[in-house]
Amino acid sequence: MTDPSLPLVGHHVKWRQRLIRSLIYGKDVDRDGKARARVGLAMIAFAAVYGIIAFKLSMIAVFGDGHGARRTGSQDAVATARPDIVDRNGQVLATDVKTPSLFGEPRRLIDQDEAVELLTATLPDLETQEVRERLASKKGFVWLKREITPRQQAEIKKLGIPGIGFLRENKRVYPNAAEVSHLIGLVNIDNQGIAGIEKWLDNNGLADLHRAGFASDRMQRPIELALDVRVTHALRDELIKAKEKYSAKAASGLVSNVKTGEIVAMVSLPDFDPNNPREANDPDRINRLTTGVYEMGSTFKTLTLAMALDAGKATLHSMYDARGPLHYGKFKIHDSHNMGRAISLAEVFTYSSNVGAARVALSMGVEAHKAFLKKVGQLDRLRTELPESASPIVPKRWSELNTITISFGHGVAVAPLQAVMGINAMVNGGYLIPPTFLKRTEEDAKKLGKRVIKTETSDKIRYLMRLNAEVGTAKTADQIAKGYYIGGKTGTSEKVVNGRYAKKQVLNSFTAILPADNPQYQVLVMLDEPKALPETHGFITSGWNAVPTGGKVIERIAPLLGIEPRFDLPPPDRLILASSRAAQ
Repeated sequence: MTDPSLPLVGHHVKWRQRLIRSLIYGKDVDRDGKARARVGLAMIAFAAVYGIIAFKLSMIAVFGDGHGARRTGSQDAVATARPDIVDRNGQVLATDVKTPSLFGEPRRLIDQDEAVELLTATLPDLETQEVRERLASKKGFVWLKREITPRQQAEIKKLGIPGIGFLRENKRVYPNAAEVSHLIGLVNIDNQGIAGIEKWLDNNGLADLHRAGFASDRMQRPIELALDVRVTHALRDELIKAKEKYSAKAASGLVSNVKTGEIVAMVSLPDFDPNNPREANDPDRINRLTTGVYEMGSTFKTLTLAMALDAGKATLHSMYDARGPLHYGKFKIHDSHNMGRAISLAEVFTYSSNVGAARVALSMGVEAHKAFLKKVGQLDRLRTELPESASPIVPKRWSELNTITISFGHGVAVAPLQAVMGINAMVNGGYLIPPTFLKRTEEDAKKLGKRVIKTETSDKIRYLMRLNAEVGTAKTADQIAKGYYIGGKTGTSEKVVNGRYAKKQVLNSFTAILPADNPQYQVLVMLDEPKALPETHGFITSGWNAVPTGGKVIERIAPLLGIEPRFDLPPPDRLILASSRAAQ
């Protein structure tokens, strides 16, 4: 028999279901659409969860699994990798090698005293008290010794000390040692660049890659420098010989491509071995070519004469009174050899006349002289890839007397690389091109170059430099480097000692271009405080030491640079000046 109350119960059940649906969905709601929305939200939630898991897994893959405390002192080998540095021919100058480093986990140590005793017995150079203090700390990770040998690692492993372990780190090595030290620079114990190109790398993004964990060995291309290690070796070898022969305090030199501004070689002695960083702290081992500033002596006469020629205030045949010293107030400017007559502008260059150069500069005026030197980059700090650079020392108040002395290279002190940049512009057709230690094409250099003198002025300067190698102060270098048709200018500047110029303490320089009819390279050689020898007849001026050194350098590097010797060439007035006029 059917219970009459059942329809009523069914009615109540349906009513409650309708009420619940109404509360959940509301009235007149598309329940199918609502369901699809919920499914979509669920999919998004699952995707977010799995995304977080994937991110965590990727972080573990990069940084390791659970040793974050260990790496607070220094990142692991992946995070501290550095790119190789190579010369223009692919020769490796700096690279990373893997080396183990010893660490401790004080919280896991069972017997601290035993650990200290065993470790110091295996590694005698460890400081017992320092190791004891580190292992007694509450830290999860402490360094005990960075960069140990594989044999030391094996010996420590045999000890089986709990809480003692190893991390593989990158150690920077320099196969060429001191030969490229001032250019390459060096790194600290954490493989961070602290000088030279190494520091430039960190300043230009490598440090950021380290912090992000992306600077892995596989991700970094080698850094290609403009440097040619073969040319650098020859330059350094000749500078070492000259430094010893003339008992010089220091010697330095560089080779620059005049058309691109590339520095092909740079040496400053005494140098240091970047594999032994302690040497780099010696103040006598600074890079004299970028960090030091010096009065460059008569090489500045090149700029003085170019200024007058370019302004149309002088020609190669303009005459200047050099019968005796030039008097200015209580000061007297004189030449090393009194000419006793009027001399032409060409003779001012070949005889390196201070009096003549002073009269040329005075004919231009103080403001014009100052403006020209600023235009050719001699009055402002030179910036290159190397972080180490010095600002020039310039007179605060520029008077006529300053113009007189600066005309022949006294009274303004510049970095030698800065002077090289200026001379490059005088011989490359008139373009001031910023120097670079990285590879650069001529096309890129032209985009950066700024015209500072006319092409015909540059031709005249090249003529003067070649003439000086034939009959002037640079002829010894031309005789040594036969066939390379060099041009050159000497410089001898007395050093300031106790506020006075010291005649027996000089800084000598010789700048040469090759070949003079179509210059490709400039070579600078500098000797600091060379001593007289019997063969120099008691003289210490540049022509007796820096010039022959420069000749020997050119003789060795010209074949490496692809420059072939040529003989029986016409005189410079026909080969340089006549061809220049014909081209116009």
